Amino acid sequence: MHSDQLSELRSFTVKALDTAESVWQQFGQCITLTASVVIDKMAEVIQSPIPGHPVVAQDNVRLDQFIAMVADMRKSTEHLMCAISPKRAKASQLERIFYETSALLPGLAVAISYENGAVTEYLGDGVLALYPYDESEPGDSIRSAYRGSKNCLEFVDDVLNPELDRRYGLPGLSIGIGLACSKALVTLVGTRSFVQPKAFGECVFRATKLSKGKDEIRVDARLHSEWPTSKEGRLRFHEKDYGSWKGYVVARND
Repeated sequence: MHSDQLSELRSFTVKALDTAESVWQQFGQCITLTASVVIDKMAEVIQSPIPGHPVVAQDNVRLDQFIAMVADMRKSTEHLMCAISPKRAKASQLERIFYETSALLPGLAVAISYENGAVTEYLGDGVLALYPYDESEPGDSIRSAYRGSKNCLEFVDDVLNPELDRRYGLPGLSIGIGLACSKALVTLVGTRSFVQPKAFGECVFRATKLSKGKDEIRVDARLHSEWPTSKEGRLRFHEKDYGSWKGYVVARND
């Protein structure tokens, strides 16, 4: 980079860290992971897909509680790197990935929206979605997030995979889903030329880690502890160790 570019980046970094420190001093005790919030002072107010926050202002950082959901396609790198014989499939490698993600990502967004969740970020071969969390009725919030997750699995199994097979002769794809709950900062991240609303909280990081399963839903310990129960309950939970914290795989007693 040129010296003037380095100087600009240094100045930008100083301002970004100054802003992050100010935000952390106000809200840092409410979340447990180190924040790095980058806000461009030229951005003022923009529309937002984050539930409960239709607009986000750069001078009005909010703290809210969410259930974060990450749905991630499994083995997408293999889909890209491993060719399929033309005798077996009509699409392979990059073309295959393009078709799969072009249908998968918007389909997941629609499936999630049916339960009042909203996709806030597209992650290449997956999505990050947020569900509102009502502290007065946590059971309703958890049920919505779980139903939205089931919607996603059903969409892939019952809609997307059959269509990929019918059109292109492609084998079915799989997704993993992670759910986690925590408070998060609702703020703006980016530069003047590209700024976007973002929820920054531990729930996002935990949901991302939990999304590495195959055709299953995994939840963090907090959701598991708050999960609503009923006499007719058909769910069971299998504990899994994720190093310094625990999660649970959700299964049905069918």
